Amino acid sequence: MVRKAACMIVLCGLWAQNVQADVNWPCFRGSTGGVVRDEALPVSWSTSENVKWQVDVPGRAWSCPVVWGNRVFLTTVMSEGQVEDAKKGLYFGGNRNEAPSATHHWIVTCFDWDSGAVVWQKTVHTGTPAQPVHIKNTYASETPVTDGQRVYVYFGNVGVFCFDMDGQLLWRKDLAPVKMRYNWGTAASPVLHGDRLFIVNDNDEESYLLALDKTTGHEVFRVTRDEKSNWVTPYVWQNALRTELITCGTGKVRSYDLDGHLLWELGGMSVIAIPTPVSQDDLLYISSGYVGDRDNRPVYAVRPGASGDITPKDDQDTGQYIAWYHRLAGPYNPSPIVTGDYLYVLYDRGTVNCYDRRTGKVVYEKQALAPDARAFTVSPWANEGKLFFLSEDGDTFVVQAGPEFKVLHRNALKEMCMSNPATLRGNTIIRTLTKLYRIGQ
Repeated sequence: MVRKAACMIVLCGLWAQNVQADVNWPCFRGSTGGVVRDEALPVSWSTSENVKWQVDVPGRAWSCPVVWGNRVFLTTVMSEGQVEDAKKGLYFGGNRNEAPSATHHWIVTCFDWDSGAVVWQKTVHTGTPAQPVHIKNTYASETPVTDGQRVYVYFGNVGVFCFDMDGQLLWRKDLAPVKMRYNWGTAASPVLHGDRLFIVNDNDEESYLLALDKTTGHEVFRVTRDEKSNWVTPYVWQNALRTELITCGTGKVRSYDLDGHLLWELGGMSVIAIPTPVSQDDLLYISSGYVGDRDNRPVYAVRPGASGDITPKDDQDTGQYIAWYHRLAGPYNPSPIVTGDYLYVLYDRGTVNCYDRRTGKVVYEKQALAPDARAFTVSPWANEGKLFFLSEDGDTFVVQAGPEFKVLHRNALKEMCMSNPATLRGNTIIRTLTKLYRIGQ
């Protein structure tokens, strides 16, 4: 009996390891829009408490870590010259009109999940930047995406690079550099679905939606978009009726089928679009909220099956496919999150609104995370009845989910953060300005 019990313990342990290995974080905000369901995440940490490992990451980048199996992928760009200090807080005053003259190195690194050691590192491009970027942006702000067989790395104004999991370059596609509004630089990450890699490049010269064969890198289609610069990662919406590729822009939100044909469009966005959509139970939540736009900062809840132009005519006219919307409720940088019965919106200045996700009814609004927390760019994540809000100062506020607003914890990493963490297997992998942390109980 003792031998049988021991065997059962070993088998259960192996089963648990295999289940854990099957949980991955393959893209920007994961595959669930920031909602983590596999294990309970830590709710308290510091630069030493609950830190499994931390490693220095050279260069400057705000791309997010992605994880598959025992490998963590991250990109960065290193300059041979002096790099200007990053700026916390609002964006005004950060425009730069000339690209740096120093040589830069565009790099992708694979870290070991268990130890944080570098498994492999590849430099994909060396040269001087083609365009300037805002002081708060970087030349590596797009997050990689992986399917467990390959990892796809997109550097705006450089190109796309496909590696196998061991670091062998399989293909590359160079992309012509384009001018961005206000010289802010690029940031929209690629997405994978089926055998295609989708990239939206909205710029001030010629905007487009690009689909590449993920195995070969060959162009499947390219759709010209009537848009100027945006910074929105596209979203694959799999609803009960069909699968759609949702692209948000300052002119219109556009839904395409997987062959690039337009399905529907929606106007009324703010003059700068950044947040990525989320969905739950066949409702798609779309938002944009540039802080300087007084007329349009919307949050929309869209039903599946739409066609044509579904823009509401006024605040009372939602039509067949708009479940509800608020014209002045959208966030500027952070994407919203939906979990349970509620949609939560985090604003750049550190306040939170909560809505009934089915009806749009306001549950609470303008709840401040802390009087001294006034700069937020990272999108929230959720787990086990808790919400997590990471400030640019490196403080993560843990808030109870539900109709009552209550801050439970404040966790400080004491360094600037503008990168969404990877959250899986009871761990939070956070990138700060100079480091990468794996935080777990």
